[in-house]
Amino acid sequence: MIRAHFTLDSNRRITDFAITGHAEAGPYGQDIVCAAVSALTISTINGLEHVVHYKPAVESDNQNGGLLKASALGTDHDSQLLLNTLLNGLLDIQQSYPANIEVKMLN
Repeated sequence: MIRAHFTLDSNRRITDFAITGHAEAGPYGQDIVCAAVSALTISTINGLEHVVHYKPAVESDNQNGGLLKASALGTDHDSQLLLNTLLNGLLDIQQSYPANIEVKMLN
């Protein structure tokens, strides 16, 4: 199962997120849940860096159980638009595939 945890500050802005695990919704290379989650998260990081011009701290490890962590995220309007789009996209995937992804928001 993929687990996505988003940390929110007192103003409900996303300050960091961590995505771990594998969806196991299909064979390697054919797992549509994993592909969707990967596309959304990588696009968000790329958007932060290349569109908003903000460089978050990113840690990834595809070998040991799957991990993508992003911290020191921008609390500016444009960064938060991208991050909330990621969150909403993952919640949509969770709604369709609840056995394969769990999304939590932490305060």
